[in-house]
Amino acid sequence: MTYLDCWIATASALFSQAVAGEPEFVDSMPRPMEGGAVAFSARIGGDEEGRFTVALDQAMLAMPLLGEGADQKAAWGELLREVADATAGKMLAEEGKKCHVEAFEESPGEAKVSRAFQLKFADWSWTLLVRDEVRPPRPPKAEPVSRPAEAVIPAPVPAGPTSAGIELLLDVELEATLRFGCRELPLGEMLELGPGDVVHLDRHITEPADLIVGDKIVARGEVVLVNGNFGLRVTEVAAPRKRLETIRCLF
Repeated sequence: MTYLDCWIATASALFSQAVAGEPEFVDSMPRPMEGGAVAFSARIGGDEEGRFTVALDQAMLAMPLLGEGADQKAAWGELLREVADATAGKMLAEEGKKCHVEAFEESPGEAKVSRAFQLKFADWSWTLLVRDEVRPPRPPKAEPVSRPAEAVIPAPVPAGPTSAGIELLLDVELEATLRFGCRELPLGEMLELGPGDVVHLDRHITEPADLIVGDKIVARGEVVLVNGNFGLRVTEVAAPRKRLETIRCLF
């Protein structure tokens, strides 16, 4: 069981006890927070280490979910710190891994989304986004073995992707689409879709999303939130020649 698995179980139990209305804590698809986000990060040390960040919908702070008259932002910070401490205890009790919270602080709202959840009440629900960077420590790197010096032949420098005249196309605007995944559905199932139905895609939430121009994938990356909007942090880019083929399929 990972730190994230223990955190989900702990958060589900503590949220139902501490939050007014005893909400249900469930998985969800990432959604942009139109009113902005408030995030808190715990730095974890021990047998598992790294940062664990939870972003809350700013609109939640306008609701007395943690008590009438209480400073909701401070109260959520205290609750999330309690969840982080309890998760470390759960890791020791169930996995035998010694973890502890080294620091806990408010952090920027923009973050890579590892998992998304909702606090569901009878009449409304609120989104929570989680960024999990807690992993077992990396083993120390082995010392490099010295070898006799060898002559190095420089590799040929590949020709640039553009040629004479291609610069004329560099200002052409192309429509880019971000694809989270896909799914084939029979026509009958598509006709039966209605509000509230969930369509399962062929991609896990932690896998990279595709940036598509025309009918070709030109890049892949991590879904992020920037000022309440979805964005893409690029981690893989297609070769320039492949990207130029996208232009050919549009003209």
